[in-house]
Amino acid sequence: MSDSTWNLEVESREQRLQRLFGEQQPVAWITGSAANRVGRHVAKYLFAHGYRIVVHARSSVQEGEAGVKQLNAICPNSAMLVVGDVAEEAFAKRAIAEIQAGFGRLDVLVNSAAIWDPVPLDQVTKRELQRNYDANVIGTFLCSQQAGQLMRDQSHGGAIINIGDWAIERPYAGFSAYFPSKAAIPGLTRCLAVEMSALNPAIRVNAILPGPVKVPDEMTLEARKKLMEQCLLKREGTAQDIAEGSLFLAEAPFITGVCLAIDGGRLLYGAPSTDSTAHPSEV
Repeated sequence: MSDSTWNLEVESREQRLQRLFGEQQPVAWITGSAANRVGRHVAKYLFAHGYRIVVHARSSVQEGEAGVKQLNAICPNSAMLVVGDVAEEAFAKRAIAEIQAGFGRLDVLVNSAAIWDPVPLDQVTKRELQRNYDANVIGTFLCSQQAGQLMRDQSHGGAIINIGDWAIERPYAGFSAYFPSKAAIPGLTRCLAVEMSALNPAIRVNAILPGPVKVPDEMTLEARKKLMEQCLLKREGTAQDIAEGSLFLAEAPFITGVCLAIDGGRLLYGAPSTDSTAHPSEV
């Protein structure tokens, strides 16, 4: 006779993290997290949910040091800082070595470092294209590649989360160097999901495609209202939305190779591609 009793026990955070990562304080590295951008919000959110945090800075070193100090004051030995350019191969290798020396493991990588600069088509040079690909594609690849080398030796593997952009489906004028680089993220994510599973089937690779989040303060009220109207949910997004999506993908053990749009239904709205308020702030 089958047991028809419902088991209503709920895991504690410690139990869940132990089950998913074999560690009650897993380690998450968030690139581009020192400055006050989306990456910092992701780092703070993961920290609040029991993760030890590796903050990354390229130029915002003082902000990164201050952040690590604050996190360690709350929970000793729970944060560290790595400094360098994600597009430099030597940095990715050095960062992983420092993380391994500091924490002995890496469970989650969020590739949040990116650049987003409008440049008119007739002013886009080879150097500008390379600058976008370096930050948005090559940096994501190199950090993921090196993270995988550490995760492959962990019985519970790990999770890699890339940050793309919903608007690659409907790019708008003035960003012809940026959008081709972000358009590579879904393909790279699927490729890495396959490659990482060959290293260790417990390594998962997914991506988030943000919509209009972290809207700049200088945006006019009229532009902000227009932006909200162009989302099916009739509101702008926040960095918190991306942070919550990052935690979900970090802890979704049967999801890999997917791109999750967190855009309030902006992609489905179908506004004109010339509308520059579609992506008001960099990620």
